[in-house]
Amino acid sequence: MMKKLITGNEAAALAAKLARPQVIAAYPITPQTSIGEKLAEYTADGSLKARYIKVESETSAFAACIGGSLSGARVFTATSSQGLALMHELLHWASGARLPIVLVNVNRSMASPWSLGVDHNDTLSQRDTGCLQIYCETAQEVLDTILIAYKLAESVILPIFICMDGFLLSHYSEAVNIPDQDEVDLFLPPRDAQYFMDTNAPATFGGGVSSEALYQFRQRIQADMDNVLTEHDRICDQFYQRFGRRYTAVETIKPENQELVIITNSTMAGTVKAYIKEKGQQKGVGLIKIRFFRPFPKEALKEALKGFKKAIVIDRNLSPGSGGIFSQEIKASLYGSEDQIPIVSVIGGLGGVDVTVDHLDRLVCEVLKQKKAQPGTIWMEA
Repeated sequence: MMKKLITGNEAAALAAKLARPQVIAAYPITPQTSIGEKLAEYTADGSLKARYIKVESETSAFAACIGGSLSGARVFTATSSQGLALMHELLHWASGARLPIVLVNVNRSMASPWSLGVDHNDTLSQRDTGCLQIYCETAQEVLDTILIAYKLAESVILPIFICMDGFLLSHYSEAVNIPDQDEVDLFLPPRDAQYFMDTNAPATFGGGVSSEALYQFRQRIQADMDNVLTEHDRICDQFYQRFGRRYTAVETIKPENQELVIITNSTMAGTVKAYIKEKGQQKGVGLIKIRFFRPFPKEALKEALKGFKKAIVIDRNLSPGSGGIFSQEIKASLYGSEDQIPIVSVIGGLGGVDVTVDHLDRLVCEVLKQKKAQPGTIWMEA
């Protein structure tokens, strides 16, 4: 194992290389482009033995991944924002066909107006496609999660998004521990596809079926989704035993005096950690960082909330007409629960607007003053 100073995008490309994909489909879009560029270098210099397919659009990129995955190959692609939106139809095809495609999405706000700033509407807009979604805070987490994601996707046979904040994570450099290829190979053996296209054993994939068959296919996806978090825990235990870094669907910081917890995800969680260290600990402020969005970790969330008196959910996204998407999911998860606590819904950081320790301190002070959680959504100052 060695440690290098690299960007989040470089960490993603290195992880993909270590996973030994056989098919890579690439189409450039900021701020994802350098992932595809690094993988092009690896395939060109021979350090990665893969078919690198240069395509004319994100739709074609994901179509190539579907074809590669149907052949039994391990595949990889990356995109962002409008590029993921252009893949939308094929995401349904991939999950319905039970293809373990790994896709890194570098989160970027959706047009219009056009912007390069980060928020999470691009991936959250795909929440009903049947693809798993994991959100990362650091470059180390990106690298490790991609390796875990391949093993998880190929176990539950569903596509998976690894989501990372544009620029705040993709282009900033940090020290990352890079595991040896031999160790990765022991953790992540080659894909052993149970169903794949074979001219010697012809079969139909994605053809027309009866209403009853479609119903059963959807029921099976839900049943396997229900098993994802248990399987993720098992795989993460294996990862911890081999590499010494532990990951869970929900991560928690609990102070001794549990007055208030901030619930968020991705790089925003890092800012909350800095706030707790500087100012929040003495005020009884904790953190719940949600890594999984699909499937949503309801039970882990309920356990993490125990002991806290009030919660703030900070969403770096917006469902117009409703509010923050994580806030909606959390409230729905807690509905009817004996442990239900007041939840304050907050929108912050859309389009890459900075959220600082001082912003968080002012928000926390205001919420702690309130005797009851105010209805509606609070918009953080820009």
